[in-house]
Amino acid sequence: MRVANFYFRSAALSCFLAAACACQTAQKPATVLPPGSAPALKPGAQSQPAKPPQQVQDSTSQAPPGRTQPGQAQPDQTQPSNAVSEASQTAQPQSTGSDPVADLIARVEKEYQAGLANYQAGNKEQAKQNFDNAMNAMLGSSLDIRTDSRLEKEFDRVVQGVEALYPGGSDTEAAADQDAAQEPQQKSEPAPIDETNGLAPTADARTKAKAEAEIKNTHSDLPLMMTDQVAGYIAYFQGRGRGVFERALARSGRYHEMIIETLKEEGVPQDLIYLAQAESGFHPLAVSRAGARGIWQFMASRARGYGLSHDMWVDDRQDPVKSTRAAARHLKDLYGQFGDWYLAMAAYNSGPGTVQAAVKRTGYADFWELYQRNVLPKETRNYVPIILAVTIMAKNPSQYGFDDVVMEKPSDYDTVTINYPVDLRLVAECVNSTTDELQDLNPSLLRLSTPRDGKFELHLPVGTKDQYETSIAAVPPEMRLWWRYHTVHSGETVASLSREYRVPSRSILEVNNLETGSGLAADVKLIIPLSPNHHAADAATYARRITRYKVRAGDTVQTVAENFGVSPQMLRRWNAIRGDSLRGRRVLLLHLPITPSAHDLEVASTRAKSRSHATGSKTETATAKPPASKSAEVERLEEAKTDRRIEKSRTEKEEKVAVVHHRVKSGETLYSIANLYNTTVAALKRENRNIAVLRPGMILTVQLAR
Repeated sequence: MRVANFYFRSAALSCFLAAACACQTAQKPATVLPPGSAPALKPGAQSQPAKPPQQVQDSTSQAPPGRTQPGQAQPDQTQPSNAVSEASQTAQPQSTGSDPVADLIARVEKEYQAGLANYQAGNKEQAKQNFDNAMNAMLGSSLDIRTDSRLEKEFDRVVQGVEALYPGGSDTEAAADQDAAQEPQQKSEPAPIDETNGLAPTADARTKAKAEAEIKNTHSDLPLMMTDQVAGYIAYFQGRGRGVFERALARSGRYHEMIIETLKEEGVPQDLIYLAQAESGFHPLAVSRAGARGIWQFMASRARGYGLSHDMWVDDRQDPVKSTRAAARHLKDLYGQFGDWYLAMAAYNSGPGTVQAAVKRTGYADFWELYQRNVLPKETRNYVPIILAVTIMAKNPSQYGFDDVVMEKPSDYDTVTINYPVDLRLVAECVNSTTDELQDLNPSLLRLSTPRDGKFELHLPVGTKDQYETSIAAVPPEMRLWWRYHTVHSGETVASLSREYRVPSRSILEVNNLETGSGLAADVKLIIPLSPNHHAADAATYARRITRYKVRAGDTVQTVAENFGVSPQMLRRWNAIRGDSLRGRRVLLLHLPITPSAHDLEVASTRAKSRSHATGSKTETATAKPPASKSAEVERLEEAKTDRRIEKSRTEKEEKVAVVHHRVKSGETLYSIANLYNTTVAALKRENRNIAVLRPGMILTVQLAR
């Protein structure tokens, strides 16, 4: 379930998400070999003589339109009926020529041209699907785009072509994306399965013998089997991977009861809970390198096929309850298709089409035979042994030294169903909580607000539902994204709050039914009627034009983000980066921040247009100048200002300096603050201990020439 997908958003390819392989044909259960016949595999050993292949049904029979056969995996319900070409939803086709790069470019070009044709025919959604498939093929291949000039050229061509068709997305998407870009996103966690899947650990004879003995005394509703690979992962989780296993085991306490009950209701083995432990460590915000999300690591299209939707605001894959129900049904369908839990788990990892192809190719519907014949992807071959190792250890914690792990307790919460958008910061102020606690209770929320449309089940700290409903009732529904509550501190006045929030005093008086000159008692909550324009002025916005930055030695996501005045999260979204390392990256795509200075924007726009006419290109190349890399526009503007200051200093021998203190507001950058006070970024850094990262509420010292 890990092939990269491509999303079109207003930041012009702002993030790479993922799409799963979908099995589009009806499948009949395959005949399986007895699980007990699996060999005890030796690393590097020669394959044993093959058993006579058992007959496997050729699963090409068609179900009636709109229906699926019993036990069939549900197809992705969101796949469009393409007017030009059918979208590729199966595993990557094998190269038919001697040049795999040329083959890949041909596949990408075919989908790209189909997208153009659909776009011209008015089939906008089908066109987006074609463009998704084109990028899916490139990003999901084993070839490195950055090291082949032909692939890089094709990638840039498709990116620029899509950018021309969808400059910032559709009208509604552009508005939503602009709001989304202004809000911080939830911080994701790396999925543990990525690390363990890349290993090939070995175990000594003693570890394997002990594990074999444990299996005999372990009750499980899944078949348990010991092989060298399973024993190797047991050794890994006892040693170098001990922390991974321990954290997952502790977190299982949060969801164990809910997951077991759901699996039982869906009629599947309850020990499938350990698949989730191996995949995500029970972390709802776990994201794999390919974009699978949530406790059950669903890919985007597969999730939609089981009722898990996602947009800019909510991702149901990160909802523990909804995703558990979907995973149970998906696994049940896979078992109905293959008739074997090992094959069902393998298909859960790599897609039913991949496993079915391996079964057809060999004639064996047995995971261990497929393993031994090396006809499954490497990560799928490791996937089942990892789950078996986790199952054996989790069911015998004391025997493996984990009896002292303290299980986390389930989080109790109140639920209120709302049909209006609300900012979590306002919710936190209503119930005397924190945004961190609310995000923890609502992991499906991708940002600090609820969806703009439709209903949403908002989880609140237990016992606060009535308090929330009373407090929120005082805020008009259309203002619940903007207005805030403020708890009065001793000595504060309406006038001081007016200055702090930049809101007219009369507005504060009116919404709180206060008389002019009223004193404020400490600890009283007041409504602060902030306007949408107030938030927009403080938030960062980004140019649509793509800027290409050549990565330099020593660069990291953090340093590049700081130098360009963008957030690390946005830089990661634009380039599908996880973590902070840029190792192996040659070029980054980014969008320059638009500063509040209208004059500077006009200068930047004029110069950008003149360069665009001169070069005929829609992208710019940014170059870095030690000690810090900035965009060409930022550098030129700052250099011009610096030159003016140098010239001025030559004529003014003695310069008097005034010092002011500036409180950092949301969305501000060093560059925008420097423009505000007619100074330079270098001067700001020098006066503030070389500060690089700004956070709202910080106080900066600014020296003003007078």
